[in-house]
Amino acid sequence: MIAIEELRSLSVAERLQLVEELWNSIVREPNSMPDPPSVVAELRRRKARFMAKPASGIRWEHAREHIRSGGA
Repeated sequence: MIAIEELRSLSVAERLQLVEELWNSIVREPNSMPDPPSVVAELRRRKARFMAKPASGIRWEHAREHIRSGGA
């Protein structure tokens, strides 16, 4: 196992690369961590709200711009 001191001695770029590699290894195993029940419940609530009134949704492009402009 790698010691924390060894990790701290890496450059920022090397540590970021390591984080990316670790993250990618986790993503390749999507069923290894179940979704939190609160997240599942929220997604179901939002889907039901949208299905009841589809016109209430907005296009991704508009949502992304809203988020990027700090209106999240």
